Amino acid sequence: MILYCIESGIEYCCTLPVKRFHDILAAVFLMLLWPLTSGAISFSASDNRPRIVAFGDSLTAGLGVHADESYPAQLQRRLDSLGYRYRVINAGVSGDTTAGGLRRVPWILNNKPELVILELGANDGLRGLSVDQAKSNLRQIIRQLQEAGTTVVLAGMKLPPNYGQDYTASFEAMYQMLAKEYQLALIPFFLEGVGGSSALNQADGIHPTKEGYQVIVEQVLKVLRPMLSERPYNAPASHKQG
Repeated sequence: MILYCIESGIEYCCTLPVKRFHDILAAVFLMLLWPLTSGAISFSASDNRPRIVAFGDSLTAGLGVHADESYPAQLQRRLDSLGYRYRVINAGVSGDTTAGGLRRVPWILNNKPELVILELGANDGLRGLSVDQAKSNLRQIIRQLQEAGTTVVLAGMKLPPNYGQDYTASFEAMYQMLAKEYQLALIPFFLEGVGGSSALNQADGIHPTKEGYQVIVEQVLKVLRPMLSERPYNAPASHKQG
C-alpha cells in the first residue's frame, strides 16, 4: 500500500507492509485520519510554489537513510539556498519497476507537478526484465506526463557488466533514445560519481549514503538549474515542456 507522508515538512511516498487483517484496518484508519492533521493541512494549503516531483524507486525514496537525507529532501534545501521557489515532492517507492511506475502516473499527476524527475528502470535491469518492455513503459509514462503539460527530466541508469554486453548496452541506450525521441533533458547517469564507491554507498553497495546523495543532487542541478532559470519561479509557472 502506498501512503502520502509528511515528516518534518518533507513530502514522500511510503509503503506499508500489510500481512494481517488488522494491519489493513490500521492503514485505512491512518489514511482517513491524515487529512485531519492540522500540520499536514497547513503545510499543503499554504505552500503554493510550483512542484517538482521526484518520481522513482528506492534511489529516489532514500532507502536506508533518514527522510531528510534523501536526494529530494537535499534537493529542496539546495533549491531554497539558491533562491528557486519550488516545492520538491518525494514520490519514490522502493522496489518499483517501470511497470509499477506506469500504474502510479495518475497519482503523480494529482500532485499537479510543474516538472518531474523520472528515475525508473534500475529494478527492471537488475531483474533482467525485457528492455523493450521497460522502454515501452517509460514511453507511456513520458507521454502521459507530457500530455498533462508536465516537463520531464529523464535520469539514465547503467548496469554492472556481469549482465552481459548486449543487455547492458541496450539498457543504457534506452534512456538516450527516449530523451531524443521526446526531446527531454537527460541526466546521463543518475549515480555518476557515486556508483561503485564504497565511501558513498551503504553496506549493500547499491543505495547511496547521505553524502552520496549530496553528489547526486549536484549532478541533478547541473541539468535542472538551466531549466529553472528560464522560468518565472517567483510565481507558479505555466506547464510547458522545455
